Amino acid sequence: MADLFTPYNFKNLTLKNRIVMPPMCQYSVLAEDGIPNDWHFVHYVSRAVGGTGLIIVEMTGIHPDGRISNQDTGLWSDEQIPAFRKIVDGVHSYGTKIGIQLGHAGRKAQDAKPPVAPSAIAFSSQYQMPRALTKSEIEEMILAFKESARRAVEAGFDTIEIHGAHGYLIHQFHSPLTNHRDDEYGQDLGLFGEQVIMAVKEVLPEGMPLIMRVSAQEYVDGGYDVEYCAKLSERYKNAGVDIFHITSGGEGPIGSEGGPKAEPGYQVELATEFKRLLQVPVIAVGLLDDFEVAQDVVLSGKADLVAVGRGMLRDPYWSVHASKALDGEQKVAKQYQRAYR
Repeated sequence: MADLFTPYNFKNLTLKNRIVMPPMCQYSVLAEDGIPNDWHFVHYVSRAVGGTGLIIVEMTGIHPDGRISNQDTGLWSDEQIPAFRKIVDGVHSYGTKIGIQLGHAGRKAQDAKPPVAPSAIAFSSQYQMPRALTKSEIEEMILAFKESARRAVEAGFDTIEIHGAHGYLIHQFHSPLTNHRDDEYGQDLGLFGEQVIMAVKEVLPEGMPLIMRVSAQEYVDGGYDVEYCAKLSERYKNAGVDIFHITSGGEGPIGSEGGPKAEPGYQVELATEFKRLLQVPVIAVGLLDDFEVAQDVVLSGKADLVAVGRGMLRDPYWSVHASKALDGEQKVAKQYQRAYR
């Protein structure tokens, strides 16, 4: 029976345990021109030292105006590759695998002037009114995802995650709430995401798994449910997605944290339902900071991998501490072993 500390293999990806650091934007004021800096290097490599099995780098913009803010990282230029390669090499040196989440914020791009979206519908009164993308711009956006994926491969990442959740661009295309187009991208709400996946797959090496993060449920009136998202994601699976990272929210005032009623593991059942319906590996996420709660998710077979976000922001060594608390195998860096005797 697998637990948090059982190695995980999928295609050419081999993880030393089932613990994932999910993408969390750092909003670093030093991320000039989208290039990660010393903060990002220390931030990610310290979690590798701390024993994490897989690190997924924060949402990285495929376009300068695709970032949530101008303080975020990007991968729209070959000049950005070396800084990411430095992070990848550092993480690899401690036996951890690393992926990167590629995305575009769409109407939620706070510093774009103006932001773009499937339709001219603002996120809220505090956000700018977006401009609807033309068909040719949509085609350019798909190419931008592909080119960013090519750069990620060149930087040495072990896997790529496409961001299709939290109210960002792909989510905006596949949600009936935000896509009111009258062309083929409005008549077929899954078309844009499908075409992005197919384009990205063209530049991935054979055996590299593709991950996609989706919001399985929207917390607004008229929002879609898990059945809708699973049916849509069946197309994404057929287009080339190997693993789904299951989250929720993002299209209303309740964001990805689930709101005040959220409890530890509140999104796990969504991940389990995806696993059942699509017969694919899934990553569960959402207030899984407690060691025993995270362990139970894997032991019970509800998800294949467990993502620990805020807990890992508080504690870079969450994985080692979980192992000690749960009597798992402690793989501590030799420089720190005297503290664990």
